Amino acid sequence: MPGIPERGDKTTRLEAFVDAAFAFALTLLAIAGDHIPTSGEELWSALRGLPAYAASFLLIVRFWSGHADWSRRYGLDDATTRRLSLLLVFLVLVFVYPMRIVFAVLFASLSNGFFSANFAMTSFRDVSLLFITFGVAFGSLGAVMALLCAHAWRERDRIGLDARERIELRMAWLQWALIPVVAVLSIVLALLIPATRESAGGWLLGLPGFIYFSLNIATLLVRRSTRRRLAMLPVEA
Repeated sequence: MPGIPERGDKTTRLEAFVDAAFAFALTLLAIAGDHIPTSGEELWSALRGLPAYAASFLLIVRFWSGHADWSRRYGLDDATTRRLSLLLVFLVLVFVYPMRIVFAVLFASLSNGFFSANFAMTSFRDVSLLFITFGVAFGSLGAVMALLCAHAWRERDRIGLDARERIELRMAWLQWALIPVVAVLSIVLALLIPATRESAGGWLLGLPGFIYFSLNIATLLVRRSTRRRLAMLPVEA
């Protein structure tokens, strides 16, 4: 980005490994145990899983992009950075299948079965399990990104962050830290699902998922606060 120092202007072995691991995760996501269609019916069935793949793809790319931006901005390659980056890769590879299942079930439910899910739910406990799995996955990934931002903040003097960069780093940390907070709230709501009666209505069953939309509002508020704080900085001569 123009005007923003890139301290990590050279690709390190760690970044190359993280990039390769994310690419591998997207490959697993694409094939997901499926085989090449051998008939028109199988091809149509595979295409009906495209929305779930697209949503999962965008979610994984969000974290890859966040890590890539972090690496370029701060250029850290110490032991803490390596541990957190490897943890991020580990979590992505562990939860790549559950993420796709969650999105597949979501789109199948919204489309009344038009989009295929290939995952049978027999009770409210299965719904709860899906939300809990997604919450753990999404929340853990957000927590790792928040820890990376916190690590950069501890090293702010050594890497020479100016006032503008410090504000942007604090706001970036806040955005990532909100993800595990909302994920925990979703998990708590999901734990109440087995006790919910069917007559309670679909919106109550989907509440653990709907709560993630609050992140969009929170992101807008954080960005507005960032612009306001940056506008208050003295203009350099």
